[in-house]
Amino acid sequence: MARIRIHLPSEFPFRTELTVRISDINYGGHLGNDAVLSLVHEARLRFFATHGLSEMDVGGCGIIMVDTAVEYRGEGFHGDRLLVEVGVGDVSAKGCDVLYRVSRPADGLEIARAKTGIVFYDYERRKVVRMPPAFHALLDQ
Repeated sequence: MARIRIHLPSEFPFRTELTVRISDINYGGHLGNDAVLSLVHEARLRFFATHGLSEMDVGGCGIIMVDTAVEYRGEGFHGDRLLVEVGVGDVSAKGCDVLYRVSRPADGLEIARAKTGIVFYDYERRKVVRMPPAFHALLDQ
């Protein structure tokens, strides 16, 4: 069976730490797959915020998710401090991938890799639009 392989950038322009909450734990006693998406969502919000942006305003428009992939590489447990690194790849005129590496600094274990495909979206007109200059400028930093 073919497995998802997420290729990460050589450098990540943003990093943040998050703690695994009890609500992030599944019946197997480790970080649940749904919780990984919540963690990377929080990291993406923080990444945008450091540039004065939000998911509803990335320079005159919002973003909308078009796809998501997660590659699990290790287990996370309640109370773990996780490092989430955030980068951008596969840039096009109307979207890009936001890429994430989730690891546990205490022992260096990589927990997961993830990607969320986004497009720029005008919520008033309900249509996909071109990448705004404010977001494009973020890529040049």
